[in-house]
Amino acid sequence: MKHPLLKWAAFLFALFHVYVNVFSAIPELWFSAIHFGGFAALCALSANEASVDRASPGLVMKLVNVALAILAVLVPAYLMLFEDALYAREAEFIWSDYLVTGIAVLLAAEFTRRTTGWFMPILIAVALSYILFMGRYISGVFAFPGLSLETVLYRSYFGEEGMFGTTANISATFVFMFILFGAFLLRSGAGDFIVNFARCLAGRFTGGAGIVAVIGSGLMGSVSGSAVANTVSTGCITIPMMKRSGFSPQFSAGVEAAASTGGALMPPIMGAGAFVMAGYTQIPYQTIIAVSLLPAMLYYLTVFYFVRIEAKRLGLKVDQKGDHESIWQLVKQGWHFLIPLGILITLLVIGYTPIRAAAVSIAAVIVSSWLSATPMKWNDIFEATVDAVRTALSTALLLVAVGILVNVVVTTGVGNAFSLMIVAWADGSLLITLVLIALASLVLGLGLPVTASYIVLATLSAPILFDLIAQEQLLQALMAPDLPASVTATLNLFGGDAMVALREMPLEMRQLLRAELLSPELLTGMLLSAHLIIFWLSQDSNVTPPIALASFAAAAIAGSRPMATSMTSWKLAKGLYLVPLLFAYSPLITGSWLERIEIFIWATMGLYALCALLQWRASRALNPVQAVMLTTAAWLLMWAPLPLPWHLGGAILLWGVLLWQHWQNRR
Repeated sequence: MKHPLLKWAAFLFALFHVYVNVFSAIPELWFSAIHFGGFAALCALSANEASVDRASPGLVMKLVNVALAILAVLVPAYLMLFEDALYAREAEFIWSDYLVTGIAVLLAAEFTRRTTGWFMPILIAVALSYILFMGRYISGVFAFPGLSLETVLYRSYFGEEGMFGTTANISATFVFMFILFGAFLLRSGAGDFIVNFARCLAGRFTGGAGIVAVIGSGLMGSVSGSAVANTVSTGCITIPMMKRSGFSPQFSAGVEAAASTGGALMPPIMGAGAFVMAGYTQIPYQTIIAVSLLPAMLYYLTVFYFVRIEAKRLGLKVDQKGDHESIWQLVKQGWHFLIPLGILITLLVIGYTPIRAAAVSIAAVIVSSWLSATPMKWNDIFEATVDAVRTALSTALLLVAVGILVNVVVTTGVGNAFSLMIVAWADGSLLITLVLIALASLVLGLGLPVTASYIVLATLSAPILFDLIAQEQLLQALMAPDLPASVTATLNLFGGDAMVALREMPLEMRQLLRAELLSPELLTGMLLSAHLIIFWLSQDSNVTPPIALASFAAAAIAGSRPMATSMTSWKLAKGLYLVPLLFAYSPLITGSWLERIEIFIWATMGLYALCALLQWRASRALNPVQAVMLTTAAWLLMWAPLPLPWHLGGAILLWGVLLWQHWQNRR
């Protein structure tokens, strides 16, 4: 968006979002439709501009883009003007309804193709074919008789689970407001402060340049929530720094991509999927970010461990000549950057809605910048707003298009069929279910961006994953001696054996038993555990080829091969697969803070053992005995149900290997 008129359109469109979110109230369906129409029009008109990697299109293509922009504006206009007329006809379509709703679906597919590639439009085409006619030719649990075109278009355009339903509304409210806050914070100069702060913290350690990337990306991720934006903003500083210190270009880019991927996991501003999670589960966003802090720190520790091990392998020395400004001096210069974050966290804690908290924090960014040597002026405010619209564009169009897929899954019952298939394959095993979901996430990540991958996977598999996580707690509750009479009667239907009953009773009956026997707080924690597992697993689409956006962005900065870089970053991001195991098998999410901290302490050591095994070295190459010791230590430290003496035994084994290798190095 370079043309002044286009910039002003983006600025006014952002102001409209702020006004509606904070001061006004219009129907959610209308707001979501306007949200889509405006971003689609901006996407079409932006395509008429030349860029670094694209020449200006020809006259015919420019006219096509203008026509698409006009159609994009007509889509919400038609909904607002003729929605009442449709209901007056008892939702019976006329030719204009078919035309406009069909155009809306095609526009959603086309603009998603422009912003994220071909995978999403192909998925939409397959989904619509399935719900219209293809399902009747499929046998088994996925058989579906099909719906009429009128019904499918109505549900896609007007339905709560359609294009302008829940996911689009989340994009127009939570996601946009927090992207706007992040854009203002970065425009105020917080990005440079974060990188310099990370350099002060880690620059004096072995492999310090890589550790700077880990800490800087973690801090930047806490305000941006976007892996690609994180990679570009911090990578242009940290990747050359890592290369100069002795890391290879491929490893440097991989570290930055893996560390930036954690940006969506780090509170207080997590990825767009976290807001979708809050909307789907009805769990407050404040609760989600509170329980996500320790797991996010564990993820960044795994990347830190990989960096440290690689630095030891390369024999890198501590940079004694670097310009290491004191932390105190840096904080004195940039303390005002902490004010907006402090206000945001405080408002969330005292009960403000995330939307209002973000709006107040945006104002706080502007006011606090006046306390610095470079206060934000009108042009800075204008450019920050335009940057936010530019950043939000692909996410907004994606979340609208995802609504089409969600509508198909909900309407056809594919989610239930998918759950039944997982149950049959996993045979009630939570571990096998996690492996299957991870494989499904890996396949989806080959073509879908993070948020779309999470939404599709959560819609398909969250219910069965929640059921399996809750099953152990439910079994313990059923073993109690004084069960209610209704529960006893239910068990008697299956011979009175609780284990047999849980294995044979339908899912709906287990849901009723959970609601009666388990506390709401525990159920909420287990539901959040299921969704966080899927949310974490879906992040791998940032680092798995062929659509590894964060890895490719880092490779471009480092000058390394994109595919090789994505494989390196995928290895360094193994915390995406390791930490979710703790969600399923430990009280890291569901327990008290004391229990969570205890799990965190043991996990910090267990993850180091696993990272050393994956690299086959700690401070030097492992021998077979050391590998066995680390494997045993990792299991004893990571398996939460074990008693304290077993965890201590794992810690002793781990430190035994480290001291052994230290002795070998000294020899």
